[in-house]
Amino acid sequence: MLNAYVNAFRTPDLRKKLLFVLFVIVIFRAGSQIPAPGVNVRSVHDCIAGIDKSNNIYNLINTFSGGALLQLTVFALGIMPYITASIILQLLVVVIPRLEALKKEGQAGQTKITQYTRYLTLGLALLQATGIVALARSGNLISGCDPTLHPLLYDNGTSTFLVMVLTMTAGTAVIMWLGELITDRGVGNGMSILIFTQIVARFPTSLWSVGKSKGWWVFGVVIAIGLVIIAAVIFIEQAQRRIPVQYARRMVGRKMFGGSSTYIPLKVNQAGVIPVIFASSLLYLPAMASQFTSNQNSGWSIFINKYLVRGDHPLYMLAYFAMIIFFTYFYVSITFNPEEVADNMKKYGGFIPGIRAGKPTEDYLSYVLSRITLPGSLYLGLIALIPLIAFVLIGADQNFPFGGTSILIMVGVALDTVKQIESQLQQRNYEGFLR
Repeated sequence: MLNAYVNAFRTPDLRKKLLFVLFVIVIFRAGSQIPAPGVNVRSVHDCIAGIDKSNNIYNLINTFSGGALLQLTVFALGIMPYITASIILQLLVVVIPRLEALKKEGQAGQTKITQYTRYLTLGLALLQATGIVALARSGNLISGCDPTLHPLLYDNGTSTFLVMVLTMTAGTAVIMWLGELITDRGVGNGMSILIFTQIVARFPTSLWSVGKSKGWWVFGVVIAIGLVIIAAVIFIEQAQRRIPVQYARRMVGRKMFGGSSTYIPLKVNQAGVIPVIFASSLLYLPAMASQFTSNQNSGWSIFINKYLVRGDHPLYMLAYFAMIIFFTYFYVSITFNPEEVADNMKKYGGFIPGIRAGKPTEDYLSYVLSRITLPGSLYLGLIALIPLIAFVLIGADQNFPFGGTSILIMVGVALDTVKQIESQLQQRNYEGFLR
């Protein structure tokens, strides 16, 4: 990995791209530190210092914003609205025939879907900003913070409310623009790199808090366990089941086509980090509903606050684990269509050795996919539970650095970026056959 980056900096055009990515990241991090208009910065810092982090329903969004959410900065919403909009569009492509037709139109259709994703991102950002600023006005954004002693806003008026909502929504639009700039002029996927940046930004703080609160011996154990987890995640993320495909030879005019062999790569973790985000988001809904209710002593509100807010409760862990497994199967089923793959293979003369084309091929692909999804879903569930288990065992923050969405995204984005750098290096160092 390090050799790829060193060789990239030796290549002039790749060096420019990498420096451009670093420049955008600096701008992005600067926007994550600038408070929105009307925010009482001193009160926010005092509240964050005494926050009960085991009982904060915004941990996931705060992680994706690099801690900017609870600080109410210009980029407080981070990349989360775009992630949510992308997931919604992926699901709607399967449900709405018009979107499915656009997906099959190639680049023009994908451009249209990207435009819809942008519009939906702004709509979701507006809704999220409204909810967050409303919670900040009422003092319920940071749990355990007394709004009378530490008001988060200087003014609770309507004008301040509107300015903050518009500022955070505009910040989300700027983040989208920065991500697309990285994709067009830099290296790697822009949105993924921005998510990676925000998560890595909280990494040193999380490790330092473990060392200060639990001692440096525990800190060393955490580092050792973290390295093992990273190695295991890299191994699973790279693991795949290769299904061999043979193409029959056929004559088209006077030319012979086909006769080649390839394979269908089915990854063990076919769904990526999406099921973890789905499960986390769904578990936040009852907690958010409980925050907005006027009667905090009602039976259902007490049940939610007792069992579905604190991550150290066994019922919360069990529900989280079960939902990750369910969403893994669900997401894989809508993103990989065995029937479509079997039809395309049959159309172009491809077949799996020992399996007849058509329906038998479809059944075989479904069988392999269901078998390989089970270890993938269990792996995602166990990785997602690591921060919760760490909280129970050593009392660490639920934003425990080595686990959950953080480690999955960091490893996945790093591997993908290195692959893109290596592919561009190969293109530039390829000497051809005439040399």
